Formats: sequence, structure tokens, C-alpha cells
Amino acid sequence: MKHHEKNLSTVYQSVMNWLFWMLLALAVPVQAADGAVVRLATTTSTANSGLLDYLLPQFEGQCSCKVHVISVGTGKALKLGEDGNVDVVLVHARELEDAFVAAGHGVERRDVMYNDFVLIGPEQDPARVAGGSDIVVAMKKIAGSQSRFVSRGDNSGTEQMEKSYWTQAGISLVEIGKANWYVSAGQGMGEVLMMAGEMRAYTLTDRGTYISYRERIGLPILVEGDERMFNPYGIIAVSPKKYPDINHAGAMQLVNWITSEQGRQMIASFRVNGEQLFMPSARK
Repeated sequence: MKHHEKNLSTVYQSVMNWLFWMLLALAVPVQAADGAVVRLATTTSTANSGLLDYLLPQFEGQCSCKVHVISVGTGKALKLGEDGNVDVVLVHARELEDAFVAAGHGVERRDVMYNDFVLIGPEQDPARVAGGSDIVVAMKKIAGSQSRFVSRGDNSGTEQMEKSYWTQAGISLVEIGKANWYVSAGQGMGEVLMMAGEMRAYTLTDRGTYISYRERIGLPILVEGDERMFNPYGIIAVSPKKYPDINHAGAMQLVNWITSEQGRQMIASFRVNGEQLFMPSARK
């Protein structure tokens, strides 16, 4: 039965990926002649947490433009930038970001903000990880107990970090992918949190999205505080040299605004249920 569920999950992921790219082709607006549209590819955490709904109206009012947001995992966001389908990306996977710039796909990368990852799971805690501050030890215990774990499975920054923890724990990613207790969802953070809540499973999440969904999923934080769970975000304008027709001026307006003192103050003031979700990076 578990093998059948996993096959269905794989088929569902493939179908959803196909639908995503088809809908994207229909949804991304053609750049306005006056440059009034700024196309932003960003992670699901910035959208699901409500941060962009809070920030962008202020920016749009000042730039007299409209930001069209495409919310996907970091891997897909960078691919959209690489292909010239967006003007700017806001993501969280530093190695991938540096590679993106080094390959000539992007320019003017800047630190924006940070939060951290947390490991959540059922109160019964079958893997016995609660209260720990070593994420690698926790992942070993989850694998050793074969406790249900839901992964993003979408090449997001969160999945990249999760994979690094399995690797540091000496656990084969190939074997993990075949395990019946491991579910690769191919979904954004909000959807994965809802799945984990329904399945009473463990998952890795950024703290901001978790706080936004906490009351709906009923899963407590079990592991936090490991310095390896630090989660920085960067913004990168797509290269105008590679794609001369993109809205580079609009992209740089957003890059400059979100890293300005006003942008930093708004990031710091954004709260859900009284809790600050993101900390602005220090200005350089």
C-alpha cells in the first residue's frame, strides 16, 4: 500500500510540474511598453508567510509599477531567471545563487533578510528528537526509526538544505528516495505543512511559514537553534546583458528599495500573531 501511495505521489508531482509550466506560459504578462510590470520569481515562503502582500503595495505605490509575483521553489525561481522569463529573483540557497551569478544569469546580488529553519513533527515524536539542537542527529533518528517524513521535493532552498542534512548524517539520498516512510511532495511549503499535519509526519520548514500555518497543522517545533539551520535570503536582478529586453530598470528599483532603510524597516515590522518572521540583513 505504501509503495502504491509513493507511485501516486510521483505521478501527481509530474502532473503538477507540467501544469505549472503550462500555466506559467499563460499567466506571465507581456512586459508593458512603459516598463510598468516587474516580474518577480520568489520562494513560496515569502508568499505563504504574507510578507510580499505586506511589502509590495508600498513599493508599487512609489515606483508606479506593478509587481507580478511567481511563487515557486528556489530552483524553479532561478530557472525562470536563467531563461529570461522574469526580471528579478528573491530566493534562499546561497550556493545556487552564487552559481547563478557566476554563470552570467544575474547581477547585483544583495542580502535581504534571514530567518531560520525548524524541524517540526507529531507530539508523540516516534523518532525521539524533541528538545534537540543538532539537526543532523535528529535526521539520523528519523531515518533510523523510519518515521514518516514529508519533503518539499521541488528543488527549493528548503529541500537543498534538507538534503545537506541527510548527507551530513551519512544517509544515502538514493536510499532515502526509495524509502516507504519518505514522501517527496513536489509542493510548496504551505502545502507540505498541511500534508505533514494530516499525516502527523516530520518536516523541515522555514520558521516564517510555520508561524503562519501553526494553528492549522497542530505540529510543534521539535528541533531548533542549530547554526546550520540559518536561512538567509538574497535578491538578484536578471542579467540585462543576457536578456536586453527584460525590465532591468524596474528590477533594480525593487533591489534598491527592498535593501533600503525603508525596506529593511518594513521587513522588521512584519509580524504574524505578534511574532517577527524575518530579520533584515545588515546594510553593507
